[in-house]
Amino acid sequence: MSAMRILVVDDEADIRGLLKEILSEEGYTVEVAADAEQARAARARQTPDLVLLDIWMPGVDGITLLREWSQSASDGVQVVMMSGHGTIETAVEATRLGAFDFVEKPLSIAKLLRTVERALEAGKRKRQPARMAPSQMQIPAGKSRVIQQLRTDLQQLATNRSAVLLIGESGSGREAFARYLHAESPRASSPFVTVIASTLREADAEALLLGSGDSKGLLEQAGDGSLFINEIEDLPQIAQRVLMGVLESGTFSRLKSAAVQRFEARVLSSAQPGIEGRAGTLGSEFRRDLLGHLNTLIVRIPPLRDYAEDVPELLRHYVDRAVDAEGLPFRRFSVAAQNRMRNYPWPDNLRELKNLVQRLLIQGGPEEIRLEEIEHELALQAVPGEPLVKQDLLALPLREAREQFERAYLQQQLLLCNGKVGRLAKRVGMERTHLYRKLRSLGVDFRATADD
Repeated sequence: MSAMRILVVDDEADIRGLLKEILSEEGYTVEVAADAEQARAARARQTPDLVLLDIWMPGVDGITLLREWSQSASDGVQVVMMSGHGTIETAVEATRLGAFDFVEKPLSIAKLLRTVERALEAGKRKRQPARMAPSQMQIPAGKSRVIQQLRTDLQQLATNRSAVLLIGESGSGREAFARYLHAESPRASSPFVTVIASTLREADAEALLLGSGDSKGLLEQAGDGSLFINEIEDLPQIAQRVLMGVLESGTFSRLKSAAVQRFEARVLSSAQPGIEGRAGTLGSEFRRDLLGHLNTLIVRIPPLRDYAEDVPELLRHYVDRAVDAEGLPFRRFSVAAQNRMRNYPWPDNLRELKNLVQRLLIQGGPEEIRLEEIEHELALQAVPGEPLVKQDLLALPLREAREQFERAYLQQQLLLCNGKVGRLAKRVGMERTHLYRKLRSLGVDFRATADD
């Protein structure tokens, strides 16, 4: 996906240089123009996605140029006006001529960047067909190759009628991707009904799914839309039997009713990784034959750590959502804070990132969220004894990180060796005396060894 193009039009060279540097660092492609003539030429060469246009320029001023473009251009380019001494009348005139917004100099970089993001998003919505708008609101932001490929895969599956199983870790956004799949499909205007499997109980699962008497059940409420079952392994046995019967026959009846109805909805569902190996085994109550009906198509939802390069964009995305939807005060993340969070493992994925953003905005503070504040928040969330893959070793000095890794590694290996240090020595490739010394220095309890 190519970067968004921004044209900066300002007669002050310092302003042009500053904006080009800042916007380029944010990932945009930036072209600059010193006057109306250069701006016209730049726009003619390649249509930008956004124009930052100064009002007071020698020769043709920004308002005159905006009026010219509003009368002749039909490319839907968003324009944000800039001025160091604007008036209300000027702002009103610019808005009347189609300007997206008006920012004052000296520029607040945080406000400018947020205005740029809003203007670009508005431009995308304007250029896209109406059906695309809701789907773009559902899927998490991201420009990484991982997310672009996932988005492409979902678009390809959208026109199919087969059941889809979305496999991913908790908090990875499986429902959001299911909603995106629904919004991209011919069923977009039909209902999207969610079933949280853990809320169904043996006593009422059948009535909730099928309906009873004059009451519609969840299957009927879905109509010809999509039925999303969240965490299928949490389904009680009676719910599994009901779904199995409906999916095999393609029909259902409300309780206390003889009328047979066709089941028209497309079934989307989610599960944790490894569901294929667990279903039908002695330790699982989930039916393997039901899985066979639900996993006709499989989509693997990646954990956030697999597309960490999208974290800065996701942070801005969730800040804007919280500010616009909940009226929370706007704050922005410093570059150091963004880099820190790009390297954080996010054990709870998108849910954890979203909650962190919301918590920081609710707590308030300076407009810029600095690295120290992030370190404090991450330290509060750390769980003692967390599994190795979920530990945030990057927050520690090298020596402490190495010791923590070695301790967790040897503890897990010792468990796999049933507490036998001799077997552990062979497994990890260490001489036994050296291994004993290492275990003692790390505080690993090896007293329950069976072969010494």
